[in-house]
Amino acid sequence: MTPRKQRSVADAPAPLALPPLPTMATIYARLPLVFPAGMSERTALVRDIAAKTVFVMFYVGAVEGLHRWVRPNQVTRMSDKQTALTSDQAREDWIVFSMSKENNIPGRWFADNTREPIRDETIKDGFVRVGAIVERPGLPITSSKPRYALAADFAALFLCDDATFAALTDQWQKKHLTKGALSRLHLLRKNVAGGNTNVVEVIFPNGTKRDMSPGPSSEITKAVVEDFAKRYLDTPGVIWISESREKVITSDNELAKEVGLSIEAASILPDIILVDLGPDEPILVFVEVVATDGPMKEGRKQALIALMKKGGHDPKHAAFVTAFSDRGEAAYRKASSEIAWDSFVWFASEPDKIVIHREMSHFTGRLADLLGS
Repeated sequence: MTPRKQRSVADAPAPLALPPLPTMATIYARLPLVFPAGMSERTALVRDIAAKTVFVMFYVGAVEGLHRWVRPNQVTRMSDKQTALTSDQAREDWIVFSMSKENNIPGRWFADNTREPIRDETIKDGFVRVGAIVERPGLPITSSKPRYALAADFAALFLCDDATFAALTDQWQKKHLTKGALSRLHLLRKNVAGGNTNVVEVIFPNGTKRDMSPGPSSEITKAVVEDFAKRYLDTPGVIWISESREKVITSDNELAKEVGLSIEAASILPDIILVDLGPDEPILVFVEVVATDGPMKEGRKQALIALMKKGGHDPKHAAFVTAFSDRGEAAYRKASSEIAWDSFVWFASEPDKIVIHREMSHFTGRLADLLGS
């Protein structure tokens, strides 16, 4: 049997008619819903440059199946004035212009050298990775010809009406997001998206309940007490929880005394103090909850160590934790450089993972030793 000749770029089918053009407002509004909080690398998929990339791809008709493609530098050449010209003829004329060598473009969206981050961060490492953009088959990697198009099912999310958007988005996420990513989204929605708009109910390990004011910090606190404590402590107990330095949710003075801790100095105490009563020597766990600011800094850690020593408690039986809702959020990026060494970082959206900030000044081994530990 004679092998079928593979179609080359040179004899590719002629472009089909241009697709409908969603508004910029629609793209800006729907991208964060298609890629909700909790996704790794979400920022690259929902920021301004991502929305404008999607718009330009629609503008030139770069949608899977239409035999039209885009190259990154075309995104840089769009302007607000051009977006108002939405007739098929205006779009076809701009496609020709955008492929020319003309660089005098008043009001262009981006400088020409922005094409590299558009290609690498937004398209290849962002949309292509999650199946939202497809690459032109048979095109050599060194070719300057347009090579990217919106995947048909992704494009449909911006062309459907509001009544069907949610269902189509759910289908797309289940198809294109990994099992781990979907699980992460579910946990983030459960733990950090908020439920009751009036109170956040926190259930302690012993079954008692406390109500906290609604908000991101309370939702992270709930996740720490109900998930982190059970997951990482043998016999967890709650000594202290506060919503602020003024409002204490719970304060178990008797339990604190039993483990050699004075909780009278409220000004230096963190948001949460847990205790693990399972080991022979109880372990105190000091947790700072960060929704916007305030991680476990070195100064706070040293003040807590001093408080422990004052009560006769050995600091080696203590753990210091900073809890965030998700590692993709701005709060973590803002606070990461201030987090104390020899402490832990935990995310409510990924409860089975923990980050260790370890000081290695006394470690004389190599990476291989750490990999085996």
